[in-house]
Amino acid sequence: MPKVPVSQSLVLPLTLLVAQFLVISVVIPQPLAAQQAAGTQQPGASAQKTDDSQQPTETLKVNVNVVQLFFNVKDKHGALIPKLTKDDFEVYEDGKPQTLKYFTAETNLPLTLGILIDSSGSQRNVLDMEKEVGGAFLKQILTDKDEAFILDFNVDATLVQDFTRDVHLLQKALNSVKINAGVTMPTLPGAGGGPVPTASSPGTVLYDAVYLSSHDVLAKEVGRKAIVLLTDGQDEGSRLKIQDAIEAAQKADTIAYVLLCADRGGYFSAGMGYYGEGDMKKLTEQTGGRVINVGNKFDKLREAFDQIAAELRSQYNIGYTPTNTKLDGTYRKLEIKNKQGYKIQSRSGYYAGRSQD
Repeated sequence: MPKVPVSQSLVLPLTLLVAQFLVISVVIPQPLAAQQAAGTQQPGASAQKTDDSQQPTETLKVNVNVVQLFFNVKDKHGALIPKLTKDDFEVYEDGKPQTLKYFTAETNLPLTLGILIDSSGSQRNVLDMEKEVGGAFLKQILTDKDEAFILDFNVDATLVQDFTRDVHLLQKALNSVKINAGVTMPTLPGAGGGPVPTASSPGTVLYDAVYLSSHDVLAKEVGRKAIVLLTDGQDEGSRLKIQDAIEAAQKADTIAYVLLCADRGGYFSAGMGYYGEGDMKKLTEQTGGRVINVGNKFDKLREAFDQIAAELRSQYNIGYTPTNTKLDGTYRKLEIKNKQGYKIQSRSGYYAGRSQD
């Protein structure tokens, strides 16, 4: 499919989102004549005869603010800890204890996944490795209940494959990604062009890509959501800041993983500095993911994807109704404590919604 640029959506206003909503459906009978007058039709109505015992209905949706947390539990060696119970955890919002409404140890909930692949000049020597291992990861992790998208970023961010459950389409999209260093060969009058490339625009809009994936793509989805970034972690030219990207991911309830892929002996040894790892740690720690440094090693990248797959299939799920009922759009700090002292890998907070009044 043709590439669909999404960078134009940066002009959209930020939308404050509630961390998670439960939707309660209340069925209210409605006379058939009223529905016909409104021009509405129930799904399947054309295929079934309606009688007095099957009156058409209208669904009234009532939103109840429930914060939902997906998280992993690990021992001091980093091994995942399964089979814990609700009584093993305490949840605090802004330091105040919360009463859990539900708790599950889920390994197979539907997953919505985004693969964000850096195709800037610094990835020239590792891009093929990322395509191969990333494609194998998608085949491994996705079930028939899951869906994923592919977005590549360099001088701009481009959605190369929208949501699909078709692994072959996703792999094809990955394989279509090409390096774009944002350079042009200038043509000088009478010279026929110069031998030295000249940068025509900034090279790696990483923060913009995270923001767009979270705010424009994943915010509308429900359930478990995650993005995996294949990048050296270095941003060049984003219109947004790292905190904008973090906030967008938190508001979309999206876990961010970063696989640091870079050929340190190539691109960066040619006079290019490196400073991106710190921002990537901020992004992952505040959204419940983590950074894995793989360099340019095929085996390390494959192992990192295996670790992510295991974590996404071994998450606990907690839900609670906040004691702070204000819909004021403020940030709420979260903390999950385990009574056995295990390490909790979870997002650090969420943004409350705003009242519609």
